[in-house]
Amino acid sequence: MNQLLGEYECKIDPKGRLRLPSALLEQLASDERDNFVVNRGLEKCLVLYPKKVWDAKSAQVNNINEFDLQARHFQRQFYRGATPLKRDSADRLNFPNQLLDWALITEGGGDVVLAAVNDKVEIWAAAEYEKQLNGELDMAQLAQVVMAGNNAPGLSSGGL
Repeated sequence: MNQLLGEYECKIDPKGRLRLPSALLEQLASDERDNFVVNRGLEKCLVLYPKKVWDAKSAQVNNINEFDLQARHFQRQFYRGATPLKRDSADRLNFPNQLLDWALITEGGGDVVLAAVNDKVEIWAAAEYEKQLNGELDMAQLAQVVMAGNNAPGLSSGGL
């Protein structure tokens, strides 16, 4: 699976359908463009996984200790609302209303931002995405916390 890139401003129509941008679809292998899974994100967004990525992620989640209370709670939350989606002939996906409501997408009139993050796509109500990006921590603070001590090749203290 390739890393997905880009931010895309889109609209969800009154029937809960979103047309996937061509630039995003072109980043997927031809056999990964039709089948997806959507679920709730860790923040107030939806996460759209190509089916192959979902299968790998759910295998990870299924492998955690079922005898641990927090692990079981995490599994329930992770799978809560997870829904398979199939792209139609107009490159649209039809999202469940309960997930759109949960992510506050219907409140914003259907304006969304698709943010490609690694091998998945976060789907944000446009207003919520803006709030998330303009939160208390700026990029320099986040980089200092997250990347400190990271000895990954190609990273220097001068930036990402």
